[in-house]
Amino acid sequence: MHLHRGEILFHQGEMGNLYRLESGLLKVVRIRPDGSSLLFNLLVPGEMFPHHSLISPQPYFATCIAVTDSRVKPIPAESWYESLERDPVQYRDVALSLQNTLRLVQQRMAFVTAPTRDRIPLFREWLSRHFREQPVEQLLTQEEIGQLVGMSRETVNRQLRKENKK
Repeated sequence: MHLHRGEILFHQGEMGNLYRLESGLLKVVRIRPDGSSLLFNLLVPGEMFPHHSLISPQPYFATCIAVTDSRVKPIPAESWYESLERDPVQYRDVALSLQNTLRLVQQRMAFVTAPTRDRIPLFREWLSRHFREQPVEQLLTQEEIGQLVGMSRETVNRQLRKENKK
């Protein structure tokens, strides 16, 4: 299945398939009760998601949107859960997948807790390990960058201007 930049794979609250990201970059956006959005996560190639539904079916926690043209492989939920029941060894694969996700989150925590001046460079380094085609400011808005690195949009703007002057 191919998604174009900006195309929605699924909406928060829906139920449906699981997926594996084959190529591209996806963002997971949580819609708050007031209608505003929070960039919750970035999905990189190789990830199987939604992470919270790998063991049991749950409504989608957030909306999944293509940041770039992306290719995803749908995994029918019913057959996924049936295969887990038939072959409990697959739970090990799920555990390894969740372990990998936890490692990605831990890596991202390093730039959320770093000094402000280091956060965007650390985020760029992390993102370039997974997605090299475009710089972060061409992929995400300053607001979204700020949400991922724990800074206001204004601070992101100042940091990007400082980087551009160098």
